[in-house]
Amino acid sequence: MGLSKEFTEPEPLRAEIDALAGPTMLEFGTSWCGHCRAAQPGIAAAFAAHAGVRHIKIEDGGGRRLGRTFGVKLWPTLVFLVDGRELARVVRPREVAPIAAAFARLDAAA
Repeated sequence: MGLSKEFTEPEPLRAEIDALAGPTMLEFGTSWCGHCRAAQPGIAAAFAAHAGVRHIKIEDGGGRRLGRTFGVKLWPTLVFLVDGRELARVVRPREVAPIAAAFARLDAAA
């Protein structure tokens, strides 16, 4: 568990994500996306206090199905899950506060 630096390959199946136990943060984006790169320090700062949360970094784009099943339209999109159920979502975070608020929802549910 903990913050992932690399994209998960191959992309997990939706059924695998839905079956995950415990708290998870999915991060949809790409390595070349400027918004994704700009969000990394805030994601890392918010994640520092949540090392027990599973982080799955998923490269999104054409031909990638998982992002479509979550309705991802902009990058980065952070989806916060507990036991495979979505509790919070943050799209294109520019500050740590919305990410921290989403983690607080995970904490409350766990």
